[in-house]
Amino acid sequence: MTHRTVAEVMTREVATASPEASLKTVAWSLAYNDVSALPVVDTHHHPIGIVSEADLPEAEGRDQLRGTAAVNHRTMDARTAADLMSTPVLTARPSWGIVETARFLSERGVKRLPVIDDTGTLVGIVSRSDLLRPMLRRDDAIHEEIVDEVLGRTLRMTPGGVTVTVQEGVVTLSGTVEERSTIPVIERLCLSVDGVVSVDRSLGYAVDDLPPDPDHVPDDGKP
Repeated sequence: MTHRTVAEVMTREVATASPEASLKTVAWSLAYNDVSALPVVDTHHHPIGIVSEADLPEAEGRDQLRGTAAVNHRTMDARTAADLMSTPVLTARPSWGIVETARFLSERGVKRLPVIDDTGTLVGIVSRSDLLRPMLRRDDAIHEEIVDEVLGRTLRMTPGGVTVTVQEGVVTLSGTVEERSTIPVIERLCLSVDGVVSVDRSLGYAVDDLPPDPDHVPDDGKP
C-alpha cells in the first residue's frame, strides 16, 4: 500500500529568510516565490521562526507585494525578519503520516509547517493544501490499490471473493470471506489507503474463528 508521508508531499525547495533580512527583502521574497510565509533560518539552516504576509505592516507589505512605486522609497533596514517572525517555530518530520500531520496543523491552528531532519536542518515545508492532495485521488486509483494491494498482495485473498466499489472516496465491500476475523482487518487496511473517506461493509464469513463474547445475549434471551 502507498500510505503517504510528509516527505512525499512536502515542498523541498523552500524560500527562507535570514534573521537579519530587511522588511523589504522579506516582502519581495514572498512575492517573487509566490508564497504567504517564509521560515527564518540561522546559519546552520535551522528554522528559528516564521514570517508571513500578515506580519508585514500595511505600507511596507501590501504596497511591495503589489509592486507599486512606493517600494522604491522604502528603506532597506526599517525592520528585520527577526523583528517580525513568530516563535517558537512548530516543525514536522519527513516520516510523519499525512493524517497525523493534518491533525497537528488543525490542533495548533497553523497553515504550514517547516520540515526538519534529525539534525534540526530544514529539508522542506508542508502546507494544508499539500496534505489534502492525496485525498483528491480518483476513485479508480483507490479501487485498484484496494483490490491489488490490500486484498491481493497483503491478504492474499482469492480474486472475486470480495467485491469492491468506490464512489467519491466511500468504499463499499460485499461478498464472503473464509474467516470472520478477517473482516475487521480488511476494513482497517482499506481505511489506511489514501483518499478513502469511509468504509461500508456487508461481508459474510464461512468460519467463525473469533472467541465468544461473554457479554453477548443469545437471540432467544436465554443465558
